[in-house]
Amino acid sequence: MKNIFRKLILSVVVLAFALQSCSDFGDTNIDPLAANEINPDFQFSFLQLRVSGERYENWRTVLIYSSTMIQHLAALPEYWSGDKYLYNAQYSGALMERCYQQQVLQSVDLINTLEKKQAAGEAVANKLAAARIWNVALFHRITDLYGDVPYSEAGKGFLEGIDEPKYDPQSEIYFDMLKELEEACAQFDAGQPTYGSADFIYGGDVDQWKRYGYSLMLRLGMRLTKVDATAAEAWVKKAIAGGVMTNQDDSAKVPHTDGPEGINRNGIGEVWLADNNQHLSATFVNWMQSHGDPRLDVLGVVPNGTEQKGLPNGYNATTIKDYLGLNPTDDVDMGQFSDVNPVLVRTNSPMIFMYYSEVEFLLAEAAVRGWHTGDAEAHYNAGVRAAIKQYGDFFDASASVSDADVDAYLAANPFDGSLRMIGEQHWAANFMNEYEAYANWRRTGYPELAPVNYPGNVTNGQIPRRLAYFEGEAASNPEKLNEALQRQGMPTDFTQMLKVPMWWDKQ
Repeated sequence: MKNIFRKLILSVVVLAFALQSCSDFGDTNIDPLAANEINPDFQFSFLQLRVSGERYENWRTVLIYSSTMIQHLAALPEYWSGDKYLYNAQYSGALMERCYQQQVLQSVDLINTLEKKQAAGEAVANKLAAARIWNVALFHRITDLYGDVPYSEAGKGFLEGIDEPKYDPQSEIYFDMLKELEEACAQFDAGQPTYGSADFIYGGDVDQWKRYGYSLMLRLGMRLTKVDATAAEAWVKKAIAGGVMTNQDDSAKVPHTDGPEGINRNGIGEVWLADNNQHLSATFVNWMQSHGDPRLDVLGVVPNGTEQKGLPNGYNATTIKDYLGLNPTDDVDMGQFSDVNPVLVRTNSPMIFMYYSEVEFLLAEAAVRGWHTGDAEAHYNAGVRAAIKQYGDFFDASASVSDADVDAYLAANPFDGSLRMIGEQHWAANFMNEYEAYANWRRTGYPELAPVNYPGNVTNGQIPRRLAYFEGEAASNPEKLNEALQRQGMPTDFTQMLKVPMWWDKQ
């Protein structure tokens, strides 16, 4: 693994040139690859790290917005905009900006290259299938945060001369992603070469890639429950029949190293080197305390050594004093609030894209809905067990929880057959996988979070239902952006976009 990381650095110069020269937000008719032919193996490695992301988008989109809106984390400074439902153009549009300037271009180019090789008779079926699945992992993050986005024409400035890509309706994006997953999973061929060690996620294991593909299908199928239950049921059943993740080792995660600086490092871990204002949310800590959850002392540490205590969302450095019953001139001891355990947020921590625990919760939900013949309680229990143990398994042995403690927790909190219990555990299990925690909360409504009403918030005191588009699109692609806004019934005022539910988030 370390060797392939070192080799990858040699390709960064070429790829960086490509990223700077061709994007949907600039001059897209320059051939970024004219002087160099990029090895698809290195490009796939590079793309996995790019989609994992750098500090820039992880700080803004994962942490400042998603983690605080979903009340896993809380912070006092106003620049932590999601904590207070404030609008910050750069932060809200960060993922969209980075994805289209960097990730989408590489993904589209890689798939195009592999399709040409396949048409020429080269044995690249496995590489193409994995690239298609990873492309879905990339795009479903984008559309789940922004709604209608460039999809079918995205990243094709050089390939097809499309400088101003259209925004596809989210409904069309979703059904095409599901189609891509179905075709990609069927495309794998055990007799053909794989990426091998250039694949940081599964090391070229075809069976694991298929299980990840069908697990993504399960996730996306479930996302349709509020808007198209018939389609949701059909895709969920298809995913289960195909074969989803079966154990902890199937979890989809991108490994990282401590250096060199840049894409080899975990972007969330890099944030912790620059910002220490974030704490566990009181909502999250209180939920774990009320259930006697053994994760609490794994996920949180209290600097001053007192009992775990979460920071409430929606406060600043002044109003927190009122909350704590202090005088205006008193200092606030921030050491009383639970920090995230540092072993979970290192620069060499893996970036999680899908835990096995999530799959078990989705299977439990499918069983409750009558879409799966499996035992809902068995899936629920398996999900809880995997979720509690995943930190010791993937991050650090010091974060391990014993089987006896898990058994005691399940005995004290028996499954009652409700979607509420599944939704709450799903929320807890996706701590630090905040894109998915935020998306699944909007779909299910669980846990039932109490919104904040910070002065000057842009949502009338309601948790945002999406992020606002990258504002640069208003200048570079105004016609297609305005078409998308009109189609979705959205205002042209970027500050008001956060209030509008997207297609699958039917109210």
